[in-house]
Amino acid sequence: MNKNKILPLAIAAALGSLSSTSAYAAGFQLAEYSATGLGRAYAGEAAMADNAAAQFRNPAMLTYLEGTQVSTGMIYVDPNVDVDGTNTSLLGKETATSSKDFADAAVVPNFYVSHQVNEQVFFGLALASNFGMNTKLDDNFKGTQFGNEASITTVEINPNVAYRINDQFSIGGGVRFVMGEGSIGAKSSGGLAPVGTPLKYMEGDDTSWGWQAGAAWQINESNRLGFNYRSAVDLKLEGHASGLSFGTTTGQLPGSMELGLPATAEIASFHQITEKVAVHASVNWTDWSEFEKLEANIPSLSEPTQMVKEENWRDNYRVAVGATYQLNDKTELRSGVAYDTSAVDDANRTITIPETDRLWLSLGAGYEWSKNLTLDAGFTYIFAKEAPVKEPRDHVASDQLGQLFGGSFEGKTSGSVWLAGVQASYRF
Repeated sequence: MNKNKILPLAIAAALGSLSSTSAYAAGFQLAEYSATGLGRAYAGEAAMADNAAAQFRNPAMLTYLEGTQVSTGMIYVDPNVDVDGTNTSLLGKETATSSKDFADAAVVPNFYVSHQVNEQVFFGLALASNFGMNTKLDDNFKGTQFGNEASITTVEINPNVAYRINDQFSIGGGVRFVMGEGSIGAKSSGGLAPVGTPLKYMEGDDTSWGWQAGAAWQINESNRLGFNYRSAVDLKLEGHASGLSFGTTTGQLPGSMELGLPATAEIASFHQITEKVAVHASVNWTDWSEFEKLEANIPSLSEPTQMVKEENWRDNYRVAVGATYQLNDKTELRSGVAYDTSAVDDANRTITIPETDRLWLSLGAGYEWSKNLTLDAGFTYIFAKEAPVKEPRDHVASDQLGQLFGGSFEGKTSGSVWLAGVQASYRF
């Protein structure tokens, strides 16, 4: 699957241009669901209801949206991810090697609508993406035997309903229809096969269902708590496989690969300190420990189950703090900072998913163009922590075979990302 391929699903047309992108939360999770939240580093999202986008992070927040509202926008993501190090051949020769800026810029669009039925019941619909990534290393990089590309693209349709129990408590929930496709591959960089020989490649697509549930507690006029849980979604990517490891370098074998999108949870708070100043915070958890390995099932082989890549990830946590300042009747200013912990430790980091800790710094603003129309913009700069990467990993037996097709690699990964988003929200 080419990294510029557009997901061939009708919903992508409604969302606009949806490109594969590298993930900018932990693992291959996307946090970029709205430009409004981007301006505060997504701090306090499960406890805030600026516009109809709020339902994607907590459906209970629909009860704070009056009438009918529509919100749509996009976020432009421009990453700079590098890997540098030393390749050691089977004969012991050491060669410096690197791959620069190997993640494409992309646009992540979204669309949301909410509707108040009465004082208690609210409906909503969200069209967005919660997971996605794409990495493709340079062909001359001497480490492609352990993986030269990995890609995941998802689109999610998420209808929601919320109920206001009383002035203090609200609950909400929804179903999630997830459409996804993915690929992963590796090529020889020397050794037992010519440079560029496909060693393994698997791609496929699938649809699956999940759910989410949330709650909100309005403690008093100035303080609010929110909680949200999103279930895991299990995809079985049906497609084809090829490569020397599967017994073919040119033909394609029908096969499938299971991919689990992890469960997530968020607890958030909102506090109106003064008439003009509010602060908000979030703690997020993602069940990345479920992402242990990728295995292909190829029925035509004598041993249908084939190891593609062992991952051995761990649960990830994200902490964010933000502030909102009401400059005047029409303009609201936002800021935030967040720290996103890595879903892998140093011993399990891989070249194709160079996962590491991230620091977010964000600024944003909202402008009330008219009584019905609000425009929002946000900007974030992400510092990715420099981190070591070594393949083959000494404790992973399946990595050792890759060493025969180009030697070993040891080095570091580093990078940064900037994001800019716009949002328009209309209240009927």
